[in-house]
Amino acid sequence: MKKNKNIIITIAHIATWVCFFLLPYIFYPQSKDIPFDINRYIITLLIIINVLLLGFYYFNTLLLIPRLLFKRKWFLYFLSIVTCFVIFLYIPKEAAHWITGNDEEQIRQELIQQHRAEREKARLQTTDSSKQPSPAQHRPTPVFGRNNDLRYFPGSYAVFILVFAIGTSLSVMQEWKKIEDNKEQIEREKINTELSFLKSQINPHFFFNTLNNIYSLAITESKDTASAVLKLSSIMRYVLTDTQNNKVVLQSEVDFIKNYIDLQLVRLTDKVKVDFITEGETDDKQIAPLLFMPFIENAFKYGISTKDASAIEIKLVSKKDAVVFSVINTIVKGENVIKDTTGIGINNVKRRLELLYPDKHKLLVSENNNQFIVHLDIDLV
Repeated sequence: MKKNKNIIITIAHIATWVCFFLLPYIFYPQSKDIPFDINRYIITLLIIINVLLLGFYYFNTLLLIPRLLFKRKWFLYFLSIVTCFVIFLYIPKEAAHWITGNDEEQIRQELIQQHRAEREKARLQTTDSSKQPSPAQHRPTPVFGRNNDLRYFPGSYAVFILVFAIGTSLSVMQEWKKIEDNKEQIEREKINTELSFLKSQINPHFFFNTLNNIYSLAITESKDTASAVLKLSSIMRYVLTDTQNNKVVLQSEVDFIKNYIDLQLVRLTDKVKVDFITEGETDDKQIAPLLFMPFIENAFKYGISTKDASAIEIKLVSKKDAVVFSVINTIVKGENVIKDTTGIGINNVKRRLELLYPDKHKLLVSENNNQFIVHLDIDLV
């Protein structure tokens, strides 16, 4: 993936520079009357200018910006840019003169003479046409300014500044994106670390409860011992294996809740009524594991009485793009409650919801008519 990305970037750079180098030849004014040696000098000058611009771009982006600009060495960076610009002012003309053997002053004078001849020719043509300018006559753009300053590459200095600005802007944007990506990566790692810690807090709780229940069955030599061991095995497999993933199939979470409830019912009397209701398709949806269990544990912790009648109603509804979960349990106070001190609590799952489903969940916890009510909506989109 990274290799393909580098290849694409390299091709993009080559294509951009090819187009950039062709622009002067496309828009530079051409004249058939310009002597060959002058054309040769100008073309050589354009090539040298383009090569210098190319070298400056990568010298700026690969060396000056990382080592000076990003390290806040402002003065050295500014001094380096000025030095490059001074070099750009003199090197192209000197190099073109050395390669072609043509003298700049001689070429200037030849161009001036040629332009004067063209103006005189145009004047004579105008006179012959009753002093009316011919609409078909097009006067070529001179290659020198009003003060006879030769302009081999009009706007070349502006292009130098443009190349500098583009290179610096792209490098700054890339560095900014790199910093933002690093921040996001650090935040993701922080969240994953925190989630792993939260899950590691949850996992031992299940084993304490289920082992205690099976121990009670074994003491009484209950016929349900084998079934309880099988359910414990399923719970352990789910907690130790499946929950290591970021998400699990909703049906797996439902099966886990059923096994947990069955193991809890083993130790309870007929005075306790537990209903677990599911609605909708659960095979085609995924959700973060162990989100519902703290609420169910809380219901068994505070909603079960040793003497009086008590009830727990658990409901899970799978909708198109959401899951609705609710727990309603009787509030049992005083000595009648079955104490369970190994639970982590609801604050744990609240934190997990904030990390896993930010702005995509709604949790309501309330008490009404001696009942403790939990309602949780999770948007899966």
